Amino acid sequence: MIWNHPVKKWFPAVLASALLLPLGATGASAASAPTVTVVLDDVNLPVTVPPINSKGTLLLPFRSLAEALGVNAVWVPATKSVVAKGKGASGQAVEVILTLGRKSATINGVKYPLNAAPVLSGGSVLVPLAFFSQAFGANVVWDGPAKTVRVASPQREMRLLGFYATASYDQLPIARDLNDVAFGWTQVDYNGEISLKDPTGSRWFWPQAAGDDTPESIVAQINADSSGSYLAVLGKDGKGQLMKMLTDKTLRDASIDRLHTLAKDNEFGGIMLDFEGLGWHDDPIMAQSTLNAYVKQLVAAVQPDGIKVSLAVPPLNGEYKGYDYAALSKLADELVIMAYDYEQTVDANKQPQSNAKVDEAIRRAIATGAPRSKLMLAINLDAENESTMNDKLGLVKRHGLGGAAFWRLGIFTDAERTAIGRSVVKIGG
Repeated sequence: MIWNHPVKKWFPAVLASALLLPLGATGASAASAPTVTVVLDDVNLPVTVPPINSKGTLLLPFRSLAEALGVNAVWVPATKSVVAKGKGASGQAVEVILTLGRKSATINGVKYPLNAAPVLSGGSVLVPLAFFSQAFGANVVWDGPAKTVRVASPQREMRLLGFYATASYDQLPIARDLNDVAFGWTQVDYNGEISLKDPTGSRWFWPQAAGDDTPESIVAQINADSSGSYLAVLGKDGKGQLMKMLTDKTLRDASIDRLHTLAKDNEFGGIMLDFEGLGWHDDPIMAQSTLNAYVKQLVAAVQPDGIKVSLAVPPLNGEYKGYDYAALSKLADELVIMAYDYEQTVDANKQPQSNAKVDEAIRRAIATGAPRSKLMLAINLDAENESTMNDKLGLVKRHGLGGAAFWRLGIFTDAERTAIGRSVVKIGG
């Protein structure tokens, strides 16, 4: 597979002498180390209490560290122990037990020495960062000049989706490394109707056949390769056409019938709604209610045929307020968070997106109660590159989201594909 690069296997012997970070401590007692920065997958890792430097070993709150690495960790008061369960670098099950004040830990029942014992500080239990991270397959490096500990999480399986536009055919083989492909071949036109043409200049239209290669044969190939297929429909409200369709019963019913027929006749496994611009000019609450009603009606129409419904939605920290994540996540199969285009300038789409803004978008989505497994982060390849790809995929892993979606096939570079392969692989891949 193109993205499934080998990952270095985890060896317990490495943990027997877990990394001793040269933080310059000379005293016998633990001291606060607020000047040390911890970076996970190229993004700063905030912690609940300051780290502790114990004779050169950095200790961090176990809960903050465990959550960021996707590890289930609990505090057992009776034994004053942290019991953490997760996966190692090769995907094997790992259970780590660390006990307050004890300079040894167990990994899958085998005892290993620690450079420093877990301690209680500020009401939180702090554990050795390097030992804990390496036990679950992460790579830990000390950057002395920057006084920074850099942690790289291991490759993880997750759902991967790619958008396919009319200029994506040359990279169709990449679809084998994806769980799903969303074909952007239809849109809401200025009359509020579902169109297979391109009246708006967006280039979302049903492509012409090229010899034996037809839109139908491409979808059939994706389905045959065990990837899922979506019919993606673009709706923009620049001239009120989207809201017109959503609020006019005749247009609404016709659009749902049209999408249902297109999906069923062409054997799409799902419909992906990319409805943009709601809640900017219109009342946000009204826009939310209107979209919720449309999605509910669409789901009721297509679900009996086994057709999924998902939505690509603007971020909650963006300009468009017409999206009720809590309600939509109950109605739809998944929400793809389009956390980009924060700056409305000509070149903004070409600049890597702020990790802080993307992180905020994810946090706000989770705060609505939307299940993390239903949330995917959209990554715009027009904006990101091989250096920033790890940032965004790291945030997906840090927050335990269901997966990542890429805009779009046709513009992947080899370097970006390599970067993706180091970080993630499709579920079942």
